[in-house]
Amino acid sequence: MGVRTRMRGGGVVVGAALLAVAVASGPAAGADQWRPRPGTLYISDLPRTESWRAAPVSRGWGQAYDCLARWPEERPEVNVWHRDFTTAETAFAQQKVVVFATEAEAIAFADTTRQGYADCANGPQEPGVTATGYDYGVLDVEEGATLHGMHTFDANAHDRPDFNYLWGVGRDGDTVTLVLWSSYWGEPPVAAWKNTLRTAVNKLY
Repeated sequence: MGVRTRMRGGGVVVGAALLAVAVASGPAAGADQWRPRPGTLYISDLPRTESWRAAPVSRGWGQAYDCLARWPEERPEVNVWHRDFTTAETAFAQQKVVVFATEAEAIAFADTTRQGYADCANGPQEPGVTATGYDYGVLDVEEGATLHGMHTFDANAHDRPDFNYLWGVGRDGDTVTLVLWSSYWGEPPVAAWKNTLRTAVNKLY
């Protein structure tokens, strides 16, 4: 981890459906509690196999959670940002970034989230849907990053029965980033997405 100076403060969904969980800042989440936003991904950092468009970076968790069986219930409402990336039809990606009050909290969140993604394919599926999970390994970047994936096949679907997901989790000190990809078209870009995940962690600070 590079040297930096910062102030320290003291449901499973399968297929294309997304769990719409918006975490808004409450009255206690005043502007003075927000710290400087870490660095985030640019369009040019994503795999060039797709023609990407991007929304501005926004505060909050956003609405894309995919299949995360045990999403941590007590998560921060401040110092959280997300950015959505889309293509004309086939793919969706998102980066979430969260700065915790302590490094211990960041470690616990990253560990719980990784395990949640690893368990996704073992969760209940809709009738006719089969899910296969993949562990794409650990990346040696800052305090570490991991990439998991899942493929689902819906035997009842007449169109687009296959769906692929990639879920990256990386940490740099007290900051965690999630780098998510999903598409119903083609094979998942595992090698390219590892590069994107590595870039995302390196760009935090």
